[in-house]
Amino acid sequence: MKLPGLRLPGLPKRDPRDKARREPARAPGNRPRSRAQFNLRGRLVLVGGALALCSAALLARALDLQVIDNEFYQQQGAARFLREIPIATSRGMITDRNGEPLAVSSPVESIWANPQELLKSPARLPQLADALGMDRDELKTRLSQRAGKEFVYLKRRINPDEAKAILALEIPGVASQREYRRFYPQGEAMAHVLGFTNVDDRGQEGLELAFDDWLRGTPGAKRVIRDRRGRIVENVDLVRAAQPGRDLTLSIDRRIQYLAHRELRNALTQFDASSGSAVVIDVATGEVLAMVNLPTFNPNAVGTSPRDAHRNRAVTDLFEPGSTMKPLTVAAGLEAGVITAESIFNTNPGWIANGRFRTTDTHNYGVLDTTGVLRKSSNVGAALISRRLGNQQFYDFVRRFGYGQRTGSGFPGESAGVFPAPDRWDGTSKQTMSYGYALSVTPLQIATAYAALGNGGKLTPPSFIKGQHAPSRQVLDPKIASEVLHMMQSVTEPGGTATQAAILGYHVAGKTGTSRKASAGGYSRRYIGYFAGLVPVENPRFAMAVMVNDPDPSKGYVGGTVSAPVFRNVMEGALRLMDVSPDNLDTWLAAQAEAEAKRLKASGHALPAATTASAPAPAARAVQ
Repeated sequence: MKLPGLRLPGLPKRDPRDKARREPARAPGNRPRSRAQFNLRGRLVLVGGALALCSAALLARALDLQVIDNEFYQQQGAARFLREIPIATSRGMITDRNGEPLAVSSPVESIWANPQELLKSPARLPQLADALGMDRDELKTRLSQRAGKEFVYLKRRINPDEAKAILALEIPGVASQREYRRFYPQGEAMAHVLGFTNVDDRGQEGLELAFDDWLRGTPGAKRVIRDRRGRIVENVDLVRAAQPGRDLTLSIDRRIQYLAHRELRNALTQFDASSGSAVVIDVATGEVLAMVNLPTFNPNAVGTSPRDAHRNRAVTDLFEPGSTMKPLTVAAGLEAGVITAESIFNTNPGWIANGRFRTTDTHNYGVLDTTGVLRKSSNVGAALISRRLGNQQFYDFVRRFGYGQRTGSGFPGESAGVFPAPDRWDGTSKQTMSYGYALSVTPLQIATAYAALGNGGKLTPPSFIKGQHAPSRQVLDPKIASEVLHMMQSVTEPGGTATQAAILGYHVAGKTGTSRKASAGGYSRRYIGYFAGLVPVENPRFAMAVMVNDPDPSKGYVGGTVSAPVFRNVMEGALRLMDVSPDNLDTWLAAQAEAEAKRLKASGHALPAATTASAPAPAARAVQ
């Protein structure tokens, strides 16, 4: 701001003529130009050109992205909304030999979530946890741990109605997926044969595991578009069609299986035993008609039972076979020609030396023939037979019947047993083996060996699949097999050790076995009771082995008491179900006549002598 008349000290005074000297002379009438008027046209051209270039560049880029080189961005867009999801497929159905379902797959739903989306709505988590039946903190922790992922299962294999109710809450990021769950209609009775599947529907044990590839099928796949909440809004195309698993028909007869399960359970309850097994085989084909074990488990709720209950003891557990070994010892002696059916054995005084030990009988049976050795189950008699056989001779014979090797059934986890070669024997081994100690077998091996005796000396590997028969091999002369079979018949007749295995109207061949359980330093006073047999003797149809482990000695422990009744009750039902004709009509007719006489006596009537004498003939015709 200038103040008139003021001048800073020391500055020279300006001359007004200086301004005139600095400005050039102007022509009269000329006005100075405006800067805006001077640059307006150029600026408009410049801005217009720049805008045109930008528009052209944008159009070119849009053309490039949408028409020429659009693949990359289409892939990026598809990655955000287009998904390839699996199409679940069901496992094949398992049926018994008569077509009755044993394992079926039912559709279920699995609830899953996208943690990235779900965690954006934390206020909905308590509602979701309550609907899932989960702890709220547990759900939050699970989602937080997988916050960077787009998929996590929340609850699998639930009822479709339950899944529908959860989805009705419309919680962002929550969806469902179709799966299949295995269901076993027969429950505990069939558990060890079938096994079970895991949460991914893969076979874990039993035949579900053995035939997993056959049963499983191939899942399909399809492309879908999902919205931000994970819901499918459009099915784009089918990538691969799902191929369901193939059905499997077993050799098992569920009726015989149930009979065996029921009778074995009754025996374990009656004698307070810890476990048991039973196996039924079709003699002619080798097909397994029943296989049961106790304790058992519910395959529909596997997690509720102890792991030990899952074990199929009939094929995995090893036991010393006891006196069920004696028919093979007799057959070995007959084949070698060192004994005949009429050979005499002096078992006095009820024991015989075996190195520094003794082989003893429960009683002194005195002098026995070969049949008597089996009928009385004489350990001494079996030892005397083994002494006439060479070590290798005895070993080779027993080995032919499958002891010391797997049966070839293909069942997962099957044990081969323990039957050491002669070069590992000591001086007492052969004699001890002759009556069922110093070797170990499974109940399935016993049943298979007995089936060979009933099949004319042909050993057929057991099979769990109907119509699938492995080649048989001749392991014993048919005449010797028949001879041994008829000797075994005496075991179930009066004077034998298994009269409780007798079946009215049928000849039954069998052998009891009672072995002491090994303990530290020797054998304890705990026992395993066996019975193995065949019926009917004239044309054997069934072979069955029963094992009752660790019964209460005070209630009974010998095989003829604890296991033989199981055989009788199961075989009575099986013979009736399979319509097997009796081979002992005389006893059947006599029993019928006696029952009729008792009925008439109880009602106060009496049959005339002539009627009584003529009664059997019509009955015989009816049975035949």
